[in-house]
Amino acid sequence: MGITDFTGKIKSFFSRFQAASEDLFEELTDLLVEGDFGAAEAYQITEELREICKKEKINDGEKVREALAALLEEKLLIPGPAPGGQTDLSGAQLAVILLLGVNGVGKTTTAAKLVRLYREEQNRKPILAAADTFRAAAIEQLKIHGERLGVRVINHQHGGDPAAVVYDALEAALAGAGDLIVADTAGRMHTKAGLVEELKKIDRVVESRAAGARYIKWLVLDATTGRNALAQAEIFHEAVSLNGVILTKYDSSARGGVVFSLASQLRLPVAYLCEGEKYEDIKTFNAHSYVLEFTGLV
Repeated sequence: MGITDFTGKIKSFFSRFQAASEDLFEELTDLLVEGDFGAAEAYQITEELREICKKEKINDGEKVREALAALLEEKLLIPGPAPGGQTDLSGAQLAVILLLGVNGVGKTTTAAKLVRLYREEQNRKPILAAADTFRAAAIEQLKIHGERLGVRVINHQHGGDPAAVVYDALEAALAGAGDLIVADTAGRMHTKAGLVEELKKIDRVVESRAAGARYIKWLVLDATTGRNALAQAEIFHEAVSLNGVILTKYDSSARGGVVFSLASQLRLPVAYLCEGEKYEDIKTFNAHSYVLEFTGLV
């Protein structure tokens, strides 16, 4: 993961405090808000940290930072299947990955990255489904990725029924053309009821036609959008019950605190982080290393 500007601020912050103090905890709350935590959440974490330091008699500033890292990592531990378990498709005869999200977050490129990753690392035989029929450019972009990667792309004409595209991709897979479908979907506006209904229809097609498949719904979020990412996740999660999220554009301008809100408020784990445009620029999310970076301990 790349070191972000916010990581530098965390390091600078703790370098100013040699010992735990009221000023440290008060300013830390403000810093966490700046790092894309919600205000109430930032206050709660700071209060929990204060209690931990009091109970364990932690006074050294660096030890306070280590305690913060441990607390934040704990926040990312969501009961149920581990995030890494979601990404492991071994044992699944057929797997379907539905990528959701608003326009501009990088869904189409992420679909191509996942196809390369699963083919190279898990020996899957992928099919790309161009279910974003709203944008002609999205269809063409996915076809270009398919050509470059040597992967079959199922697509209909611009303006067609997205659920029909997914249906045809399922038919192709069930006929032996592949064992993994990665479907790119439209993201006109996450607040539009029509889009939500469209996604629900796709959801029904997968559930009915591939009932025994490993079915994963990942929301693609731009890491630089901050708290707005949480609002997007709430709407999509309510519509189709997400399994987790993929963070794109995790570069120097990303602050990263929204990851903790996704975990604590929506129980949504992060599956992957994407940092660049190349097909290889995707990695499985690791909570421990993410927290170390967020708190400036690396």
